[in-house]
Amino acid sequence: MINLKEKISVIIPAYEEGALIRNTLLETIKTFNDFSCDYEIILMDDGSGDETFCEAQKLSLDYPQLKIKRNPKQSGKGRALKKAFRYVEGAYVVFLDADLDLHPGQVQTFFDIMRLDNADVVIGSKLHPNSVVAYPLMRRIISYVYYLLIKILFGLPLRDTQTGLKIFKTHVLREVFPRLLVKKFAFDLELLANIQHLGYKIAEAPIVLEPKRTYGRIGLKAIAQTGWDTLAIFYRMKIMKYYDRPLKNKENE
Repeated sequence: MINLKEKISVIIPAYEEGALIRNTLLETIKTFNDFSCDYEIILMDDGSGDETFCEAQKLSLDYPQLKIKRNPKQSGKGRALKKAFRYVEGAYVVFLDADLDLHPGQVQTFFDIMRLDNADVVIGSKLHPNSVVAYPLMRRIISYVYYLLIKILFGLPLRDTQTGLKIFKTHVLREVFPRLLVKKFAFDLELLANIQHLGYKIAEAPIVLEPKRTYGRIGLKAIAQTGWDTLAIFYRMKIMKYYDRPLKNKENE
């Protein structure tokens, strides 16, 4: 049981998850009902061309804790998360992937770590020594190489920025989101680098990763785009000092 008086907002970005989304939402609802906490689930459909939005919308008729929103066209995970944040009412925000590779029941451990470490953010890490992961060797190699790149460029004391399960104190996201520019896969890095830069404490948690399908969505184009965005974040943070500039009524786009 999560011992919290404040509300928790669960954000689930989704793109063409029509075959899985109903089960994901039902399992997430069941999990948070078992936690006996006040919560809401915000699904942001990122311009899917399948039944993702319709399936989620139908389910929301029976579950008032569901908020179903939609981008008219695909704009990337980062922008989907930022748009979903507009509807957040909770004091804590959980990021959860729509494929259920990471079961939402793991957030119990995340909240325990947040409390014990007095952290502002807790992120799942595939490279945590206590993590149990089942994914291809090539993906492991890519994750480790990216970890080394980030360590060299940013000095982040984090082993894995890309795992989809994360929790935040809402006020942290409210301060950081208006500064962010990346819309796709490197969004997580830009987010965490800025959180660290502003002095907030980030802790890592072990995860259990159980893939529900083969890893066919992340190809060379996505890897190249992530690499380019990573270098752009480095340039903005270390050279231009862009993120240190005063905010000028920026909106969460």
